[in-house]
Amino acid sequence: MPDPHKISVSILSADFTRLGEQIAEAEAAGADWIHVDVMDGHFVPNLTMGPFIVEACRRATQLPLDVHLMVEAPERLIQAFAQAGATYLTVHVENNPNLYRTMQAICELGCKPGVVLNPGTPASTVFPVLPLADMVLVMSVNPGYSGQKFIPAVLPKVTELSQAIQRINPQTLLEIDGGMNIDTLPQARSAGAQVFVAANAIFNHPQGITAGIQALRGCI
Repeated sequence: MPDPHKISVSILSADFTRLGEQIAEAEAAGADWIHVDVMDGHFVPNLTMGPFIVEACRRATQLPLDVHLMVEAPERLIQAFAQAGATYLTVHVENNPNLYRTMQAICELGCKPGVVLNPGTPASTVFPVLPLADMVLVMSVNPGYSGQKFIPAVLPKVTELSQAIQRINPQTLLEIDGGMNIDTLPQARSAGAQVFVAANAIFNHPQGITAGIQALRGCI
């Protein structure tokens, strides 16, 4: 059985004047996925990337593109991101009253649906959609900005979700995003997380991207 543990490299901290080059370096260093944070300035207090960035990433790599939609009314945008080349499309439980329908639509567009929980959102809110989810993403910082400090209070929630996934849909991957580094990743792994999103720990590593990925890989 293949190892489910993966590193998803968040380009939120990349040098966008060298994006293709840095993605290629991350891939060569052993990155499993490329993570794209999409923010609309409404659901979260920041404005970032649109479908054109996903399209650029798709041209730069064949790695899975892990696209996290931190936007209002994500159902209106999923088609554009699917067409741009997203592999996983994750949407928040907090702003999506028709979550099951949105995840079905993601499936119909040929992408893998995921559901995201903010730090203060209980694990139980996603239990009803676990049969449809290819992935659950737990935010371990408040979404909106890279470089925030890890919130250890989310770790029991990670464990609760891991146990629920084993009961309901063992194929679902459990991802964590926020403050991942060589100190926090082992804690998240012990709690049950399988996919680790990292930005600063990779792109701002003193020895460069390759060293950053290797350091995190050593923790897995």
